[in-house]
Amino acid sequence: MDAEALAELGREVRVAGRLMSQRRMGRLSFAEIQDGAGRLQLMLTRAGMGEEAYANTGALDLGDIVGANGVLMRTRTGELSVQVSELALLTKSLRPLPEKFHGLSDREQRYRRRYLDLIVNRESREVFERRARVVSALREFLGGRGFMEVETPIMQPIAGGAAARPFATHHHALDRELYLRVALELHLKRLVVGGMERVFEINRCFRNEGLSTQHNPEFTMLEAYQAYADYEDFMRMTEEMIRAAAEAVLGGAQVGYQGKTYELGGEWPRLSMEQAVLEHNPGLDAARLRDAGYLLECRKRLGIESDPPANAGWGKLLAELFDRTVEDRLDGPVFITGHPAEVSPLSRASNDDPEITDRYELYIAGRELVNGFSELNDAEDQARRFREQARLRESGDDEAMLYDEDFVAALEYGLPPTAGLGLGVDRLVMLLADQPAIRDVLLFPQLRN
Repeated sequence: MDAEALAELGREVRVAGRLMSQRRMGRLSFAEIQDGAGRLQLMLTRAGMGEEAYANTGALDLGDIVGANGVLMRTRTGELSVQVSELALLTKSLRPLPEKFHGLSDREQRYRRRYLDLIVNRESREVFERRARVVSALREFLGGRGFMEVETPIMQPIAGGAAARPFATHHHALDRELYLRVALELHLKRLVVGGMERVFEINRCFRNEGLSTQHNPEFTMLEAYQAYADYEDFMRMTEEMIRAAAEAVLGGAQVGYQGKTYELGGEWPRLSMEQAVLEHNPGLDAARLRDAGYLLECRKRLGIESDPPANAGWGKLLAELFDRTVEDRLDGPVFITGHPAEVSPLSRASNDDPEITDRYELYIAGRELVNGFSELNDAEDQARRFREQARLRESGDDEAMLYDEDFVAALEYGLPPTAGLGLGVDRLVMLLADQPAIRDVLLFPQLRN
């Protein structure tokens, strides 16, 4: 609406926000306030407010939260403004905002004082608005396919569902040790046993591990499970779900991330873990990739100087070679399949090759975004694998799983053929918001002292 139409309308409004700038010019001054919707200009005049009220505006500081009554209008330059008749101080800012032109540019301070980062850096707010749209898109996609959203316990007597070191705590009333969950998986599969054939959860998980650009001790996972589906079905669903999230947030299937463009349309390529290791490490003998002694030699040849994983068979050594020499080279999107059973204790063994499993991981921009598989529903096989995990744990592997007797009992009542996936929501937001580190997409990341 142009200036004349606004003046004729004479619309009175009440607005409030944080004072972000102020320019005084004698009998006239302009101020800019900011709220969740953006910024709006206020025009303050002696004539419109009265001598005393106008004079009192000189005591305002940047950062103060004010409320104003007035009439909508446009200035000579066409900027929408409120011609103020009354102005009230709602909250006094006792600390000054960062200097206008440099702002809060130190990333460490932006993480530690996120409230201040959100005030002065509009792009930070936009990242978290985008995050909210990603989560909404994931919920809408799964809800449209008949999945029910549920909530499962965060504190658990056994931390299972992933090979990870848990956080431990003590419940005084029950006088028992509990763990913060490392994954959502085992409780969700119990629900499938109970007849809830399509379930998902988006919630926090906790792993007592190191910090990096991709890892935070608490993070958001989406896990979904569907009865009478397999990992092939879920690879297709993974393509469609991530594409739907990209389209909801970016308007299309092309994603720009850290200077590169990733095309999410079409069918994504698939590569077995063994093929990927051979492709990125020329000269390895394909016929010996399941020989633990040979893989130990390969570690030295490829310059891996750390001690090998404890009690490692060929499966764990192959997975380590993949992690060390392949993972960050996978631009993708690409599905890595054929994971060894040794590193997949909850995955169904392949009918064609029982030493590997019907499992996939999705990689984009050198990062794992999704882990999915046909679920192991043989109670006796699951018990055997849990016993092996317990043996590894007793011999020093603190990421190995504990034996979950109740979960085995649930499987003994019958888990239908089922597929499941786990998606790292934070990493997906990093991709779709073009952010280099997980801390940039967490409102309050964990930081060192």
